[in-house]
Amino acid sequence: MSLHATTSQTIGPYLHIGLTWLITEKLAPAGVPGERVSIEGKVLDGDGKPVNDALVEIWQADSRGNYGGKRFRGFGRSATDASGVFRFHTIKPGRVPGPGGAPQAPHIGVVIFMRGQLKQLVSRIYFPGEPANAKDAVLALVPPQRRATLIARKRGKAGTLEWNVILQGKDETVFFDC
Repeated sequence: MSLHATTSQTIGPYLHIGLTWLITEKLAPAGVPGERVSIEGKVLDGDGKPVNDALVEIWQADSRGNYGGKRFRGFGRSATDASGVFRFHTIKPGRVPGPGGAPQAPHIGVVIFMRGQLKQLVSRIYFPGEPANAKDAVLALVPPQRRATLIARKRGKAGTLEWNVILQGKDETVFFDC
């Protein structure tokens, strides 16, 4: 019996070949209620170099805290470019029930696929200046000095956020074991 990994057991580097038709960077069409936000970031390896063949997926609730719907699916996918950049244009999600039914802070679930990974990475994006962050049960599980890796930063014009994924090292993004 062979125990060597085969292409069917790895995530990449085939993302740009077979999945580009599934790219969905604009989640909220005109008429969908909610505060418009653009999120842009980079996927960087442990040396700070861009990962040019990652796939970033997001899941989120609508502005009222509901998942799914006819006009707003709450699912997006962006492939990184040569500079490791991904982007999404969406709305700020509403609060959803968390552990024990307590409302969670507005957040976006993130999954990252890329070459060399046998399992996807799971993380979250929280919103800067959001008062509910202080009482979010999941964010509270993260050591205080690492929480900043999950909170996007305001950038440029209103409604524009930056959230980078750092795969290893001192400022490594918090990933959850799901």
